[in-house]
Amino acid sequence: MLKNIRALILDMDGVLWRQDAPIGDLPAIFDRIRACNLKVALATNNATKTVAMFQDKLSTFGVVLEDWQIVSSAMAVADLLQKRYPDGGEVFTIGETGLIDALKERGFTPISDDAVRQPVAVAAGLDRTINYAKLRTATLLIRNQGVPFYASNSDRSFPTPEGQVPGAGAILASIVAATDVEPIIAGKPKPTLFELCLDRLGTSAKETLMVGDRLETDIAGAQAVGMPTAVVLSGISTVEMAKAWRPKVDLIAEDLECLLTLASKDNSFCG
Repeated sequence: MLKNIRALILDMDGVLWRQDAPIGDLPAIFDRIRACNLKVALATNNATKTVAMFQDKLSTFGVVLEDWQIVSSAMAVADLLQKRYPDGGEVFTIGETGLIDALKERGFTPISDDAVRQPVAVAAGLDRTINYAKLRTATLLIRNQGVPFYASNSDRSFPTPEGQVPGAGAILASIVAATDVEPIIAGKPKPTLFELCLDRLGTSAKETLMVGDRLETDIAGAQAVGMPTAVVLSGISTVEMAKAWRPKVDLIAEDLECLLTLASKDNSFCG
């Protein structure tokens, strides 16, 4: 299966960097990927940042990527909404710059005040300025008015130097508890984010290797859409977790650099 790989989809945090520290020599790693004639896209559940923000972070590590190569769960939410509401409209938004900008780029008007008209949807993601008023408005719209409920991702927490802190899933849990309505999730492990990456890469699922550090999001989602998978141990998952995962992952490596070395040695997708 891995001899037919034409592209890589890479998770970011835990694969390319930990917080503000790169994992390995990233410029050399991306040079090696290009030398293998592989297309590459980055896929993240982080809906707080814009493409430009991710590009700025990559540039501090000496890596330059084009806009189309960076795909976030915020963009996946906007894509889902555009398909359902091609004429745009107002969207009550719980989220940060990444989600707000992604909605605007697809023709929507993000709103977040109490004086809400009749939005086409509620879209929620990680919001570090979350307050009771936002939760109240979202609840009234979803529960009382039947406004569709969308979300960037359901990650309950994310790592920081101090430890795990509440993620978008913690906010979603509050809204679900108040409304008894589950959101339509756009990010990993749901298929939308993967499908958006494949569309941009122009490759099929079987020709595209997903490289991630989280089994329950990166790997589970990729396997569900028929992609081969590789787990790197530079982030969340341990080797014991990776070996116990079912269905089995195709490759386990210490980090992205080691993964490319393994692929070179067995002449699979980077011979």
